[in-house]
Amino acid sequence: MVDVATVLADFEAESEVLDALVARLPDSGWAQATASPGWSIAHQIGHLAWTDAVVIDAAAAANGDTDAFAALRIALQSGAITIDGAAAELAALPPAQLLVQWREGRRRMAASLREVAEGARLPWFGPPMSPTSMATARIMETWAHGQDIADALGATREPTNRLRHIAHLAVRTRNFAFKANKLTPPEEEFRVELSGAAGENWAWGPEDAAEKVSGSAEDFCLLATRRRHRDDLALSASGPNADKWLDIVQAFAGPPGEGRKPVAAGEIGTPA
Repeated sequence: MVDVATVLADFEAESEVLDALVARLPDSGWAQATASPGWSIAHQIGHLAWTDAVVIDAAAAANGDTDAFAALRIALQSGAITIDGAAAELAALPPAQLLVQWREGRRRMAASLREVAEGARLPWFGPPMSPTSMATARIMETWAHGQDIADALGATREPTNRLRHIAHLAVRTRNFAFKANKLTPPEEEFRVELSGAAGENWAWGPEDAAEKVSGSAEDFCLLATRRRHRDDLALSASGPNADKWLDIVQAFAGPPGEGRKPVAAGEIGTPA
């Protein structure tokens, strides 16, 4: 088992990679459009900052102070608050102010996860999560939205061993992905074999499983975060259920969404 402190150290490392991408941008660069319709780079960072603040409320709820998170859940369900609206509100801040708010918020969020009582789970918009799982989810979101920003800037990020957290989350949430698409999860486990950042083999599930998924960890994470279309990735599936999973895999809570279109003419596809 990986402890929360180790995962949070990787979260901060992933955040620093993204921070370095945006910190040097001129104010005008924050308005650069990304692949998410209507979302600029500022919207992407605003969304991360907002979600970190929501995690702080969820951590408080795990420790017994449920008011803030309960009120947020009601506001989201009623439409009084929307994901796009929250991102837009923060994107309207001066870039320097948004950058400071994101930096301070993610540090407060990490501290809040360290303070969750042992054995407690955080309420969320999918199944409740342990602090370690929540920290893993924050790595996933930071990396995924960082991919949108890197694509917008024409930047390339080197894959790291932090991808293992994202891949693990996607494997652990296999059944959630089936249910989110109104499908019955398979009873049998899959074998998942991925090549890591340095070429090492990462594996989940029994070696003798009838159904198997294999490929690079980076490609699997791009698919599981819906940042690339399956047609543009070198992933293989053996067995009908494993093949279906690659069509619907998602490492995030919430509805599946449309994902990306296949790349055309060498450009990053936009969501359908």
